[in-house]
Amino acid sequence: MIPIFGVAAEYKKIRKDLRKAALEVLDSGHYILGPHTSAFEQEFASLMEAKHAISLSSGTDALEVALRALGVGPGDEVIVPTFTFVATAAAVSIVGATPVFCDVDAKTLNIGAKEIEAVLTHKTKAIIPVHLYGSPANMTEIMELAHRRNLFVVEDCAQAHLARWQGKPVGSFGHIAAFSFYPSKNLGALGDAGAVTTNDSALANICLETRNAGRGLTGPTYEYARVAGNSRMAEIQAAFLRVKLKGLKERTDQRIEVAKFYEKKFSKLPLILPPVGDGITQPVFHLYVIRTEKRDELASHLKEAGVSCGVYYPLPLHRQKCYQHLNLNPAAFPNAEKASQTVLALPMHPFLSKKEMAQVAQAVTSFFKGSRSKLNQESLSVAS
Repeated sequence: MIPIFGVAAEYKKIRKDLRKAALEVLDSGHYILGPHTSAFEQEFASLMEAKHAISLSSGTDALEVALRALGVGPGDEVIVPTFTFVATAAAVSIVGATPVFCDVDAKTLNIGAKEIEAVLTHKTKAIIPVHLYGSPANMTEIMELAHRRNLFVVEDCAQAHLARWQGKPVGSFGHIAAFSFYPSKNLGALGDAGAVTTNDSALANICLETRNAGRGLTGPTYEYARVAGNSRMAEIQAAFLRVKLKGLKERTDQRIEVAKFYEKKFSKLPLILPPVGDGITQPVFHLYVIRTEKRDELASHLKEAGVSCGVYYPLPLHRQKCYQHLNLNPAAFPNAEKASQTVLALPMHPFLSKKEMAQVAQAVTSFFKGSRSKLNQESLSVAS
């Protein structure tokens, strides 16, 4: 089976460097907040064009720490897209605030000013736009709205490392941004890890204290500035991420090339394809997601042809059991409802061979030509 993600393939290519990094950490005796953590934070901040990067234990913790740094809590409402991974909303609930779900744009599957304004109330304190699948949300109009209404913006960049909007990297627009380094992400650790970035030094200091049991940045070791938990990234994960960070730009370019290949092969098929980028936006394709009314039939066909695929996400957040107490009407979210029934992710990673790319393309094309027979591997044309 051709996998959706390239986790195993990436490991094979860089395992010597990863093992060397692991042994270096093990021999150093610095397992928490050591030199690799500090170096990674500096390197990641520079790449994301941010003044500060604070490493954390997961992408979910990154969202929670960001919200706490902004003072979001009980009595506040935070607007989030209903079509996203649950962590976006869960972080809001964890800090005691109320997630307010809004529908997504029918074309981009991201939220914009129109969708946000439809659910604004006097209790709204923040917005969390998600750069879904690695495709940037319209941060120009979102920030204009936020400034006009005096709202905080937390960018959810979990799937969008190095994506750009109007020439600037995502994460550099809002007050603070949250990143995930889950293993399957474009920049993935070998376990859970995350980070926040910000250009606000005061917010950065709050995040530094919040991740470390509330310990103050100055003063005696066992004096605490705030009540907080433990969200520190393990030193060994920072070392792994430093290895992977060196090749992130190259791997991102390779993802874009895979997307361009798919675009060329699928452009005449009855599919809605993700944008490959223009002068305004540059997606980075954490996932390559097509949309079709025949999603389930196509998925079965692809699996028979040896091509993995997946649905991200089959159930919008307003339908999740954990949010049924909000008593939301699915009719209020027509675009998210439609997306959940039609989206299908194809294999997308920098380590796909030309033969594998051609196999994916032929499998998809053959479905729409009415073929249900298994593919003849020897007849596959290698992509030029």
